[in-house]
Amino acid sequence: MKMNNKTVLLTGGLGYIGSHTAVEFLKAGYETVIADNLSNSSADIADRLSEITGKAPSVYVCDAADRNALKEIFGKHDIDTVIHFAGLKSVAESVAEPVMYYRTNIDSMLTVLEVMKECGVKKLVFSSSATVYGSSGRTPFSETDPAGDCSNPYGRTKYIIEEMLKDAAAADPEFSAVILRYFNPIGAHPSGLIGELPRGVPNNLMPYITQTAAGIRERLKVFGDDYDTPDGTGIRDFIHVVDLARGHMAAKDYADSHKGAEVFNLGTGKGTSVLELIRTFEEVNKVKIPYEVTERRPGDIAACYADVSKAKNILNWESEYDIADMCRDSWRWELKRNEEFY
Repeated sequence: MKMNNKTVLLTGGLGYIGSHTAVEFLKAGYETVIADNLSNSSADIADRLSEITGKAPSVYVCDAADRNALKEIFGKHDIDTVIHFAGLKSVAESVAEPVMYYRTNIDSMLTVLEVMKECGVKKLVFSSSATVYGSSGRTPFSETDPAGDCSNPYGRTKYIIEEMLKDAAAADPEFSAVILRYFNPIGAHPSGLIGELPRGVPNNLMPYITQTAAGIRERLKVFGDDYDTPDGTGIRDFIHVVDLARGHMAAKDYADSHKGAEVFNLGTGKGTSVLELIRTFEEVNKVKIPYEVTERRPGDIAACYADVSKAKNILNWESEYDIADMCRDSWRWELKRNEEFY
């Protein structure tokens, strides 16, 4: 990979995906600066990043929507590229609190863009989501498929930000925005030192599986078994969080030489059903997952997985970890972070 002496700023860099991405940049020799308000993360993650990599990131506890705090960070560091993770991310919460999601997610992006412009920083990698595809199109979803018909406010904030970035790039011929549409990140760092830290009841499937396996939750709820899929349960494109982190490295390299706004799917290109994921988890970890089938959730679709050919062809990136790896690493993380299992 191409090396330079510049600095990357990761907003929300102590969160689930941000922390794994920080590991990759630290390992690659970048000066890595993190701004995080700790709303969905923990301060001790910074020490864990140092333990994994032998290098310490510069960490600032602040909100990405705080203009003065951001300007201070830009003043202290020679920021070359911003990787923007900061934002609220629960679909269910966004339905209940839409105004909070619009205010938080869009404000933080606007502030980052304004400070970048003031400081002459021209490269941005944005953490978007396959949620922007909504229920439109047929799987696999391609970057050329229609987007914006989102089923929830969270997805709409991502789509609105994508459009903002396209407009910003159109207005400034030197600006580079790489938009990464994630599919379903799961797994944890193989060290077991960092992973997903859900607050309260998990919103995502894998932490619910690991907490059920650990006895923290009585049983897993499977939402619907009557979809038009081989086993009746929903099919999703699960991607290992370390593969996703590597995708941000590839996106940063692309931003170094590319101008304008470009969208890439990050997934495996393969669909796995909910029951397949449960069975694989049970098999590789030798544990039992009690579950019950309940009604479908509103807005869920039968299948969603990525066409990843663009990322492979242009970014020279593709996933390396399989479902068994994702299940194994998720369980290792759950065991390490629960004191009763030490």
